[in-house]
Amino acid sequence: MKITIFGTGYVGLVTGACLADSGHDVLCMDVDQGKIERLKNGQIPIYEPGLEPIVRHNADAGRLKFTTDTAEAVAHGLLQFIAVGTPPDEDGSADLQYVLAVARSIGKHMDDYKVVVDKSTVPVGTADKVRDAVRLELDHRNLELDFDVVSNPEFLKEGAAVNDFMKPDRIIVGTSSDRAEEVLREVYYPFNRNHDRMIFMDIRSAELTKYAANAMLATKISFMNEIANLAERLGADIENVRRGIGSDPRIGYHFIYPGCGYGGSCFPKDVQALARTANGCGYESTLLNAVETVNYAQKHVLFDKVSHYFQGDLANKTIAVWGLSFKPNTDDMREAPSRTLMESLWQAGARVQAFDPEAMEETQRIYGDRDDLQLCGTKEQALRGADALVICTEWKEFRSPDFEGIAKALKEPVVIDGRNMYEPQMLDRHGLVYYAIGRGRNQFRMD
Repeated sequence: MKITIFGTGYVGLVTGACLADSGHDVLCMDVDQGKIERLKNGQIPIYEPGLEPIVRHNADAGRLKFTTDTAEAVAHGLLQFIAVGTPPDEDGSADLQYVLAVARSIGKHMDDYKVVVDKSTVPVGTADKVRDAVRLELDHRNLELDFDVVSNPEFLKEGAAVNDFMKPDRIIVGTSSDRAEEVLREVYYPFNRNHDRMIFMDIRSAELTKYAANAMLATKISFMNEIANLAERLGADIENVRRGIGSDPRIGYHFIYPGCGYGGSCFPKDVQALARTANGCGYESTLLNAVETVNYAQKHVLFDKVSHYFQGDLANKTIAVWGLSFKPNTDDMREAPSRTLMESLWQAGARVQAFDPEAMEETQRIYGDRDDLQLCGTKEQALRGADALVICTEWKEFRSPDFEGIAKALKEPVVIDGRNMYEPQMLDRHGLVYYAIGRGRNQFRMD
């Protein structure tokens, strides 16, 4: 099938590449000329494991193409996937300006039946706005053309997006059109052969499903962080608690790892957007507001621990930071806990020596050149002359470090672990003072 993808970010590029890899004829459109030129030259603008070879292979095979020409993009595909950004507006609600701009472009250029697919994460009711935007442009052209608008939310984890698309848990499609349903079944047939993963529902339920899924996962994280903070004050070990409750099949082990807060492009903005949606229809979402509040506070826990250890005197201290991306296997630093930590350290007069396997260029792009930030080529280099080590991201290469080397390199033998990567006894044996999240008997009190 001929498919057009508007947007070449995480969702758009992964969707386009994976659909092309299954045999479809895909054209990706983006207004960023530089990004499109890089993609045409085989350069991937984001770090996502497994994505680069799929993009290059299908581009070479002619199944995946790139353009900045809107008219060409609309003419190409029976399906028009909208996969552009929906950043938070000033009040936390989702900003739909890019989604609706694409919808208007489709209405302005289409000349036959189209299935317009909302792939971006959008609030309930967006399909109605997209439909109105397309229809208004058709009215301006005095055209009566059939089209359908479908909600097809993505469920891709950064760092595992290719695998998630190729082997989906479920494929949610919101539509009331038999014609559109038939088209979507054909599109996703290659990903649906083992068993039927497609779940069809009304459009508004599909739109809400995406937000509900992310809000549920964010709630589990914030709940565990609340319990971890309580464990520190009670002298309990949150890792024992986690294993104890995770063994209950009604709870399970997924997303109950305590840490220094969630970040990324999805959870923070989606929780906020769903809460604002609730407020907009006269419902106060007490739980969602609490999830957001807990996460905001949790992002400051690492700085609080550093400050407490140095008795509030961080002037001229140098802190080594391992991990800058909001999670492993991505270079995405949107809403990353590392940013909250570093910005608080700088405000307190401290310097940062940081290392991340993939997010160094992104850190440089965000913060530029600073006297109080040194981006280091290795994790060992980040330790040299530092007063303490703080871990923000659980990259694999941090799992089994040289603890003796850490103790020798640091001025103060202290490790503050925002991801509970190590067993306290192991660091004790190497003469390291270890503070983690919710590991009560080893923690100073944060009263």
